[in-house]
Amino acid sequence: KAFSLAKSLSTGNSKSFFVRQINLE
Repeated sequence: KAFSLAKSLSTGNSKSFFVRQINLE
């Protein structure tokens, strides 16, 4: 999962999605 997260951060757009997931939690 950590690797996938790093890849998302690299994309930038996924970063916003990740932040959204945290808000849902």
